Amino acid sequence: MASDTVHIVCFGNELHGDDGFGPAVHARLAAASLPAGVRLMRADLAGLAAIGCFENCHRAIVVDAVAGFGPPGSLHELDATAIADGSARDEARAGFHGAGVGSLLQLLPAALDRLPEIRLIGVEAGHIAAFSPGLSGAVAAAVDAAAARIMDICA
Repeated sequence: MASDTVHIVCFGNELHGDDGFGPAVHARLAAASLPAGVRLMRADLAGLAAIGCFENCHRAIVVDAVAGFGPPGSLHELDATAIADGSARDEARAGFHGAGVGSLLQLLPAALDRLPEIRLIGVEAGHIAAFSPGLSGAVAAAVDAAAARIMDICA
């Protein structure tokens, strides 16, 4: 495993309102010039298939919609332990596809030989509804700031 490898893992579904934040950030970063050693990934679901997104890196930056941290559109940088132990209410999307990112992070120690350092860049979701594409104005306005913060972390 390279000591400078970073994986950016964007979760979400753009067909479910503000749950499309991760894909929107992914699109913004895909259009940018990422530093060497940075791999951009999209994982629509936080299921078992996403475990591979955390392999062979020293750091993983998770991008997702969160709930319970502030007004819609506010950005939050969280430690993985806060997400995995349930103190962070990141399961905003759980009603759509089962377990969310917190549940996935709880499984990682059993699934991986070596855990990367994990940070979450989340936006407070304002509106999540099945088959309601498009971000709310507040969440859409946070996409550029989230992408900029991720680029700073990767620099």
